[in-house]
Amino acid sequence: MSHHYDINAPKKSTNLSVNSDLLKRSKILKVNLSATLEQALNEKLKAIESEKWKAENKNAMAAYNQFIEENGCFSDEYRDF
Repeated sequence: MSHHYDINAPKKSTNLSVNSDLLKRSKILKVNLSATLEQALNEKLKAIESEKWKAENKNAMAAYNQFIEENGCFSDEYRDF
């Protein structure tokens, strides 16, 4: 899994509000809340950064797609499908 944060940064305590039934059931199943939250936040950051990158590069991707549409792909002559 790729990380979108410094995995060596020190841990920091924080207070959260969580649905009480969700918390109770997680404790019964011995879910590591800190690890689960870190994983969920990492996935959320990845999704947000991906959307940001797509928005920032939208024009370049459109220009590239237009170029390919007009000129074809450099490897078209080697394709056998």
